[in-house]
Amino acid sequence: MRLHVVLRYVGFVLLCNALFLLIAASISALKAEASLFPLLYSALVCVLFGVFPAIFVPPSKHITNNEGLIIVVASWLLSCFAGTLPYILWGGEFSFTNAWFESVSGYTTTGSTILTNIEALPLGLLFWRSATHWIGGMGIILFVLSVLPSTGIAGMVLYRSELSPLARENFRYNASSALKTLLTVYVGLTALETVALLFCGMNLFDAVTHSFATIATGGFSPRNASIAFYHSPLIESVIIFFMVLSGIHFALLFATVFERSKKLWQSTVVRYYIAVLVVGAVIMTIDIHGSQFQEWSQALRYATFQLTSVGTSTGFANADSSIWPPLSQVLLLLFSLQCACAGSTSGGIKMDRVVLLWKALGKQIKQLQHPRAIIPVRLNGRHIQEDAVSASVLYIAIYLFLVSIAAILLIALGVDPLSAFSGSAAATGNVGPGLGTVGSVGNFSHIPTMGKWILSLAMLLGRLEIYGLLVFFLPPIWKTKANHQSLDPALREFV
Repeated sequence: MRLHVVLRYVGFVLLCNALFLLIAASISALKAEASLFPLLYSALVCVLFGVFPAIFVPPSKHITNNEGLIIVVASWLLSCFAGTLPYILWGGEFSFTNAWFESVSGYTTTGSTILTNIEALPLGLLFWRSATHWIGGMGIILFVLSVLPSTGIAGMVLYRSELSPLARENFRYNASSALKTLLTVYVGLTALETVALLFCGMNLFDAVTHSFATIATGGFSPRNASIAFYHSPLIESVIIFFMVLSGIHFALLFATVFERSKKLWQSTVVRYYIAVLVVGAVIMTIDIHGSQFQEWSQALRYATFQLTSVGTSTGFANADSSIWPPLSQVLLLLFSLQCACAGSTSGGIKMDRVVLLWKALGKQIKQLQHPRAIIPVRLNGRHIQEDAVSASVLYIAIYLFLVSIAAILLIALGVDPLSAFSGSAAATGNVGPGLGTVGSVGNFSHIPTMGKWILSLAMLLGRLEIYGLLVFFLPPIWKTKANHQSLDPALREFV
């Protein structure tokens, strides 16, 4: 492993963070806010640590797969540390643990917060908080690669290290074209939603920050009451529309708009994604009608928004769902586990793996009926290899195991079981709000210090899809000539 090569690319990531810190500082300067110097000092630190490798380390067009994975994970970890600087320098509710939690929650597009009074923060700091969503939503490395000049084979390796194999499925382009596709869709959706929210009556700052959070499926809002602050069915409808779009594979959206492709409507995963959102919203509407809302229109409005918000791992709120009937709470918990599609900014297990799980179950039942039959698993008319199906089922099992472990640890720290399990699921799925004391109108400020570190780790594991972070700490990955073939096949594709 060549440390100087790793430092060069991590330096580019820090410079990217510095750019957004300077934008946030400019907002503070225009408003004459006290957050100006914390943001400027933080930007200066990022520039200093980012510019020296860029100047003194010669560019390298070739990097190994191991170096690619180290660059990706190191970029996420160092960005999260850089993100804590403005919070710590500002002070207030931000101890180091709270600042780390808020930073990790932002970059991983989780949206959980320790803040009890969000609106007390200056606009510059609120912009930075939302900007961490937007940087992390597309993927830190992918975001940087998409704006850098050609990086040759090194860029391809980093692209493959950042984007999981499941997400690469619908990218029938080379790395450079795929990055342009991602950036086009990402920036395009953000701009469109910003304009739509402006027409709905939001001011420019709120429109931009809410668009950052929606398209990144993050959920940070500059308002204490989140979307409930606006009391606007029109604003909620716009956000629902863009949350649904942000949960679909970006390559399919790009092909539909620019290539007139019909793959979006033919995709089994997308059809399943839309179907479960509709069915879930209908069930929840029926469940909360009468007990929570007397009008059917109100029940539909709040059920659809809350379910879509959780089901896309966005985490906005327009009502307090923690007091809803048990059936609705169970539905929200299930949707926070599965979330939306691979290739989007959504977190969770992903609909793609859930569809493969159902197909694997169907195959197993048929196999029991016809032991000698050869029964392939097909998705969108293509035969899916047995090892790919097994990898998806294994991932779901590991995912649920980690959620359970984190929940048990939180309970041991004194957190009530409902808040512990739902909070663990929300953190690992990068959803944001859970149930109980960490519900849609609550926050995580009361979670013990050790609990916040556990949840921060869960957020990173969920965002890097578990294997990436685990492989990062395997001894072979740090050796100069690591034996790539010695790794388990389930891990090899990630390195």
